[in-house]
Amino acid sequence: MAPAPLPLLVAAFSLLFAAATPIRDVADACSSQVQDFEHLNSTAMHLPLHHSRGPCSPVSVPSDLPFSAVLTHDDARIASLAARLAKAPSSSSARPAVTVASLYRANDDVDGVAASLASVPLTPGTSYGVGNYVTRMGLGTPAKPYVMVVDTGSSLTWLQCSPCRVSCHRQSGPVFDPKTSSSYAAVSCSTPQCNDLSTATLNPAACSSSDVCIYQASYGDSSFSVGYLSKDTVSFGSNSVPNFYYGCGQDNEGLFGRSAGLMGLARNKLSLLYQLAPTLGYSFSYCLPSSSSSGYLSIGSYNPGQYSYTPMVSSTLDDSLYFIKLSGMTVAGKPLAISSSEYSSLPTIIDSGTVITRLPTTVYDALSKAVAGAMKGTKRADAYSILDTCFVGQASSLRVPAVSMAFSGGAALKLSAQNLLVDVDSSTTCLAFAPARSAAIIGNTQQQTFSVVYDVKSNRIGFAAGGCR
Repeated sequence: MAPAPLPLLVAAFSLLFAAATPIRDVADACSSQVQDFEHLNSTAMHLPLHHSRGPCSPVSVPSDLPFSAVLTHDDARIASLAARLAKAPSSSSARPAVTVASLYRANDDVDGVAASLASVPLTPGTSYGVGNYVTRMGLGTPAKPYVMVVDTGSSLTWLQCSPCRVSCHRQSGPVFDPKTSSSYAAVSCSTPQCNDLSTATLNPAACSSSDVCIYQASYGDSSFSVGYLSKDTVSFGSNSVPNFYYGCGQDNEGLFGRSAGLMGLARNKLSLLYQLAPTLGYSFSYCLPSSSSSGYLSIGSYNPGQYSYTPMVSSTLDDSLYFIKLSGMTVAGKPLAISSSEYSSLPTIIDSGTVITRLPTTVYDALSKAVAGAMKGTKRADAYSILDTCFVGQASSLRVPAVSMAFSGGAALKLSAQNLLVDVDSSTTCLAFAPARSAAIIGNTQQQTFSVVYDVKSNRIGFAAGGCR
């Protein structure tokens, strides 16, 4: 039997976020942002991007959700990424005890799955967490919009599908019904796309009695989605792309907020990026907004002159993730007092779904000491969960040192106070970094408000300041 969802946090996600801004003002601003961003042309696709706790987010979580919940699920994501790189099961949670037979046990007469095919537990992938970013994606003919979590660490795009033969979590808006789409088609087991599922989801594909390919996607917090591999027309604004392969989820359990599913942007044949690449090219960019604003996701051409670049690093650990090389850090203009080799002592990933950046322990210790020294006039606060360098006050009201992260090739992130510190409650802010376990990860707190481009064709990642607020 599949593990039960985490009830307290799932319940928290179902609450509505009460914003202090008047409803009409927020609605007008959000509508304007959609009009500004949502379109597709011959060279690029542009979509508005929202922090899950932002004022325009269609799946806003409650303002009183404790930051400890964010950190708990961030840690699960880190553990599962580490397990992927080690090619081993995640130690953060048990492997989901779901089987493909449980998906259709009550409906074996309709695309049933033989019990003999249902003995392999799922391998945990990357946890969703609660610090994610969401956008809308249209699907079907006629197209209907669905709220999707954007994730550079995942490949297969999937969303919940009616009739939800086993389970669907609560989502914003109606669940996608394949019967209402004239362009929908289930994908057979003999297709190359069905064969590609094992690399896209880290789990083997299964096959129904009527030759429909079944995907199994699972995540580090024991959340999972199991269903039919399908193809349909995907839409962005008023433009559409046919024959898009995705997962049509029939058993979707765990902590997914009120999103319909996940949009995968990793380096894999089945990711949204690679499927749109023949039309738009092998690149995408985004600006991850703070929780008080909105940013964008763009797939396709970009302005190369505005960025400073660092090469993507090849790695045999996981060829779907985005590896780069951290080469140095400065605090108040001074390099950290460590050997330059310490920065590359662990493989480094850049990831949109990780909230807190993880650094090699020696690097983290030096950064913590240097920041605390530069803020020695600021009252210290007790450690908060995994964050051990904390101060009394809020990031926006404190005098913080200039901190810069340098990458090979000359790219750099010059961090503002909000990129350096994270407010964990109304009276405490903490350094938004932690020691790494087995891989360093550049998280989304440090990326916020920067334009970040993933130019897969040219094997480089670029950064530009001032992309959004």
